[in-house]
Amino acid sequence: MSEPQFSKLRDIIYKRSGIHFPDNKKYILESRLGHRLGELEIDNFDEYIAFLSIGPYQTDEFQEMFNRITINETSFFRNDAQLQVFERQVLPQLLEKRKSCKRLRIWSAACSTGEEPFTLAIQIHRSLGVRLADWRIEILGTDISERALSVGNKGIYTDYAMRSTSDLIKSRYFRSESNGQWHLDETIRQMVSFELHNLRDALAAKRHGTWDVIFCRNVMIYFDDDMKRRVVSTFADVLAEDGIMFIGHSENIRDVSSAFKPISIPQGFCYEKTDGPGFPVGTS
Repeated sequence: MSEPQFSKLRDIIYKRSGIHFPDNKKYILESRLGHRLGELEIDNFDEYIAFLSIGPYQTDEFQEMFNRITINETSFFRNDAQLQVFERQVLPQLLEKRKSCKRLRIWSAACSTGEEPFTLAIQIHRSLGVRLADWRIEILGTDISERALSVGNKGIYTDYAMRSTSDLIKSRYFRSESNGQWHLDETIRQMVSFELHNLRDALAAKRHGTWDVIFCRNVMIYFDDDMKRRVVSTFADVLAEDGIMFIGHSENIRDVSSAFKPISIPQGFCYEKTDGPGFPVGTS
């Protein structure tokens, strides 16, 4: 892959997904897409770029390309310390605030194969117990990869996806099969819906209305500051005034937006709106 080819290809990727490949990541595109050229019987990256840009199957090929150049690294109960902050501190407060309407809406953005939204569903299920029947819980998992979302829709996972899951959770919410697969309990599976969504599309995000909680973890590390600014602005538009946003432990939005302020909870990596009512830190 020549430098001009790399420049054109990464521009296409950025315009379509917001993912930025810096100069030192050229080898990733070259290695992961080289085999794809052979499958398509395309001789070089110039032809592939044309195929992506003007070919009749450009939309389908972008999905295939995206599946190959991204790593859907996730698992159930990933970064458990942060999830405990959600379950023990944030969730009880929100349930108390929403007790009159008994409705809670959560958006798991860039959810990959669905482990994150299903984890949140499990936490809500065990927090509400028998009271769950009285509540309207809406959990939406979105991702740009159709292949990843298809896994979430099936609710069937491998041992690797379960590597951070306790035996108690496994026995209560999953059915183990002899082939090493884990089938998620149908009650939990029905609590989550999935939808194809590109984080560049602010209008599509706004069509879903207001969310009480937004999880967007470990995806903004792939964005440049401009894309981060756009995504965070969208989150600010669709998050409830007293809502909470969670991001990844290695991510920082301080330099790209003044719409949010961090909540001082150790291991929380969570934010509230700057002009919001303020989260009661220390309450559990």
